[in-house]
Amino acid sequence: MPEPLGARRAWEGRWLSVWLEDWPGLEGYETVRKHHAVGIVPRTPDGDVVLVRQFRPPVRDALTEIPAGLLDIEGEDATTCAERELFEETGFRAEGLTFLGGTFLSPGFTDEYMHLFLARTMPHPEGEPEAGIEVVRMPFDAAVAAARAGRFRNASTALGLLLAAAQPPP
Repeated sequence: MPEPLGARRAWEGRWLSVWLEDWPGLEGYETVRKHHAVGIVPRTPDGDVVLVRQFRPPVRDALTEIPAGLLDIEGEDATTCAERELFEETGFRAEGLTFLGGTFLSPGFTDEYMHLFLARTMPHPEGEPEAGIEVVRMPFDAAVAAARAGRFRNASTALGLLLAAAQPPP
């Protein structure tokens, strides 16, 4: 794997850091290093998908998305993180997870990678969603149609739904 000619950390926060890197022909490239993430497409036994709606300060709007979260607990693997994030954000527990694939979220400036999973959930939530999250249940087929029509403004949500649609029903 290629490495920059030089790099220095310009800033560090709780979840990310900014690095100034020198590459041949790309002097002063700014790179954001961030925890990797998981995204979960939760399907209920009755054929619904469980989405979350929450305010996203960077875009100044609330977005409807698949549940997701950061791999920010030392030693936690992506599958365990997906189970944890699903419960924290929706109150639903997974009865089983299938790995769908993954993607770099915006490789032009960050190394953040999202692992995508399909979850078979219990019929009903066993807990409450995190503060600030509204749970949105809708028929899975309607969500996939919305993804195909470009109605989700979050790329990982659209990709997760489209990859899940290619799987056999749970």
